[in-house]
Amino acid sequence: MTETQDEQPLVRTGHARGVTTLTLDSPHNRNALSARLVAELHTALRTAAEDDTVRAVLLTHTGNTFCAGADLREGSGTPEDLAALLRAVVELPKPVIGRTTGHVRAGGTGLLGACDISVAGPGATFAFTEARIGVAPAVISLPLLPRLEPRAAARYYLTGERFDAAEAARIGLVTLAGEDPDALLAPVLDGLRRGSPQGLAASKRLVTREVLAGFDRDTGNLAELSARLFASEEAREGMTAFLERRDPAWVQ
Repeated sequence: MTETQDEQPLVRTGHARGVTTLTLDSPHNRNALSARLVAELHTALRTAAEDDTVRAVLLTHTGNTFCAGADLREGSGTPEDLAALLRAVVELPKPVIGRTTGHVRAGGTGLLGACDISVAGPGATFAFTEARIGVAPAVISLPLLPRLEPRAAARYYLTGERFDAAEAARIGLVTLAGEDPDALLAPVLDGLRRGSPQGLAASKRLVTREVLAGFDRDTGNLAELSARLFASEEAREGMTAFLERRDPAWVQ
């Protein structure tokens, strides 16, 4: 008996040689952060954290989109839900490695930015599109702003311009970019497999300390800002225009 779309997992799990691979597999909405996908990813991360055989988690995707951000058609849960997911990636006691060969938009950039190490292939493109629909990259700023080059963050947050993998690496959104992301990943994964559980966990705490301090300090305010913007008339116009494939009313 075949699975229906509602029964099929949106996050598929595999495991080989100490690395758990979590694959976003929701092609009908370009791996958008629906409430169900967020819940499944949370569960998969907790399972990996509790498995003593896991040295690292590899987060990747099917299709030509890593993650399109908020699910404007089906709903994405609350800003607090997104903040909790991003924090779960940052504070997981195992390193999380992101791998993308496709498009990364809005909230998807936050998910990729929360990873400890990330690799982008030649087909990857990136954009912070929130301002174009009347909102802002509020919650995703928690893992992103401590890691992005400030002038680049200002440019791309404000303009919504699309940029490529090489630029993503230059500004600190990803760690490595190249023609063969799996070749780039090989020495990274080999190094992680050689790490002890205690050594990896303690080392990760050192490099994420300031990011987690930002979560402690700013999550409430940024979640409130995000909720207020999404509920505004301007955002409703922006999201409607996006879904109708037209310019919003404010475009000159």
